[in-house]
Amino acid sequence: MQFKKTILLAALASSAASIAFAGVSADEAKKLGTSLTAVGADKAASADGAIPAYTGGLTTPPAGFKAGDAIRPDPFASEKPVFAIDAKNADKYADKLSEGAKALLKKNADYRIDVYKTHRTVAFPKFVEESTLKCAVSAKTTNGGRSMEGCHAGFPFPIPKTGYEAMWNHLLRFNFPSTVKYRNWNVDASGRATVSTEGNIVQEFPYWDKDKAESGIYYRQRISYTGPARRAGEAMMIIDPLDYAEKDRRAWLYLPGQRRVKVAPDLGHDTPNPGTAGASTFDNTFLFNGSMDRFDFKLVGKKDMIVPYNAYKMAYGSKAEDLFKAKFLNPDIVRWEQHRVWVVEATLREGKRHIYAKRTFYLDEDSWAVVASDEYDARGQLYRAGFAYITPSYEVPAPTPELHGVYDLVAGVYSLIAYTAETGGIRPGKALAEREWSPDSLAGSGIR
Repeated sequence: MQFKKTILLAALASSAASIAFAGVSADEAKKLGTSLTAVGADKAASADGAIPAYTGGLTTPPAGFKAGDAIRPDPFASEKPVFAIDAKNADKYADKLSEGAKALLKKNADYRIDVYKTHRTVAFPKFVEESTLKCAVSAKTTNGGRSMEGCHAGFPFPIPKTGYEAMWNHLLRFNFPSTVKYRNWNVDASGRATVSTEGNIVQEFPYWDKDKAESGIYYRQRISYTGPARRAGEAMMIIDPLDYAEKDRRAWLYLPGQRRVKVAPDLGHDTPNPGTAGASTFDNTFLFNGSMDRFDFKLVGKKDMIVPYNAYKMAYGSKAEDLFKAKFLNPDIVRWEQHRVWVVEATLREGKRHIYAKRTFYLDEDSWAVVASDEYDARGQLYRAGFAYITPSYEVPAPTPELHGVYDLVAGVYSLIAYTAETGGIRPGKALAEREWSPDSLAGSGIR
């Protein structure tokens, strides 16, 4: 009897894994471009008026922007905070703050969140809006949510019904091919700030190439490390597929000491990220990336939240010596606004391993990028908190939430990834030839 029960459970599990969750009906899709924006955000203002109605986003660069430059001036440089949140008045705004933000306020009497006027600056090229309308009725997740099909060059689930669908929108957030000279910074418990990694990144988004047939790849990056000295000459390449169940992430490392390229299957999930000297995991990158096979993702709903937003001053106009303070980023430089977000809860699946037992993600409704996250350990204790500092590239247009960081609330350290204010910003680039995405080509990107 027990044997038959085991067989039945296995069959049910296999069936569940193969279920395909399809897009919305044609009638529901009619909301796109009417009551909803073309990518699924509520057009209307919030009830309290703090979040304005969506009027198309920011597509006109400010007067100080030079065409072709990768440093984007702050369009709101003259604005002052509307109000500030600190440990004394945090309870008043508790319902609009992530658990991570509340923990930072509770732990640090001198921490402050400056809240500015909200600007819905996210905008997309016309083809993104057109493709999203088509994808809304044709896209579907398969393999228990782990894979996606039926959509190209558009957001697959502008009206999501599951946590997996919402997270696919984040994974497939619109971006442009770019070259980035960057530095990652860590600040330890003593307050000492150091560059944990620096290098050059080429990143591409084949999924968003409307002029090419679907390749099955949505994201790929090549990194050539130039520092610190112990890592100079190393190189890494990662390729992420739409079908994780069949292909999974492919990754390779070039180590100059060995003078060879090797397959690196562990560059994902909770493997400590060497780019942050282990201060975060690989799937903390962009606050979440990679396969969704370790967690069950539940769509909780939408709510108004105070999150980092339009952080141009921080991303493009700051200096490291001013930004990186002991325990937290300088509050004078970080801009926060009130925006609507989708809330997704991720719970570790039975039988799966991860250092996080539970995670909460907050996805910006206008861009679908995760802009904040809370991570809990196996004891249920809040362990880490992540924030993405979105700075829409108004000349493309694209949301550009590349700058992001993680606070370790237990160890009292924090890291910031893709800081480019002192290295030239994020520059649009041309796609590399396909041969440049082969493992053999990776060795040539090293410098030693």
